[in-house]
Amino acid sequence: MKTALITGASRGIGAALAEVLAPTHHIIAVGRTTGALEEVDDRIKALGGDATLAPMDITVDAAMQQLCRSIYDRWGGLDLWIHPAIHAAPLSPASHVNAKDFSKSTDVNITATSRLITYVAPLLGEDGTAVFLDDPHSGERYFASYGATKGAQIALARSWAAETVNTGPKVRILQPKPMSTATRARFYPGEDHGKLAHPRNEATRLLPEIFAP
Repeated sequence: MKTALITGASRGIGAALAEVLAPTHHIIAVGRTTGALEEVDDRIKALGGDATLAPMDITVDAAMQQLCRSIYDRWGGLDLWIHPAIHAAPLSPASHVNAKDFSKSTDVNITATSRLITYVAPLLGEDGTAVFLDDPHSGERYFASYGATKGAQIALARSWAAETVNTGPKVRILQPKPMSTATRARFYPGEDHGKLAHPRNEATRLLPEIFAP
C-alpha cells in the first residue's frame, strides 16, 4: 500500500484528508494532541484503513529527524506528503503584534516547514507528491502574524515547486474553500458556519487536484 505523511492530521482539513486517503494509503498522522490523533485513527479503522500515529511537535527538530528516519527504515520512502500544520496567531493590528505569538508563527509556519522540506524531499524521491494548502491573507487588516508567515510558507512551497518541475517530486499548492474549523472560528467568531464547507467535503473535492498528472 502507498504511504501518506500528514503533518497536522489531528483536526480540520488534515484529519479529513487522512480519512479520505485511508482506503488507498497507509496514513502516517502527525499532530501534537494524542487524543485527537486517536480519534482520527478510530475513523480510519472504521473505513477499513490503517494508520501510524506520531504525536509530535513539528518544531522539535530532533523529533522530525527521527520521524523521517523511521519512515525510511520502515517503508523506504513516501508516496505523498500533505502539510496543513499551521499556527494561527490571534488577530491584531500590526502595531500590536504579540512577540511570543509572532515567534511561534515563525517557528511553525516557516522554520519547521523549511526543515521538513529538507527532510521529506529525499523520502518522496522523483515520483512522490508534496501538497501545501494556501490560505491567502497577506496584507489584510489584523492578519499581520498569520498573513506574513503563512505567505512565507507558501513562498517556500512555490520555490520548491519551480525547482522540481523537471525532476520531481510534484509539489501542489491547493486552496481549500473557507471551512467550518476551529481556526476559522477564531478568526471569524460571529460567522454563520452553516455557509462554510465541511472539511470532509473539501478533502474529497481536493483529491483529484492532489493526484492530477
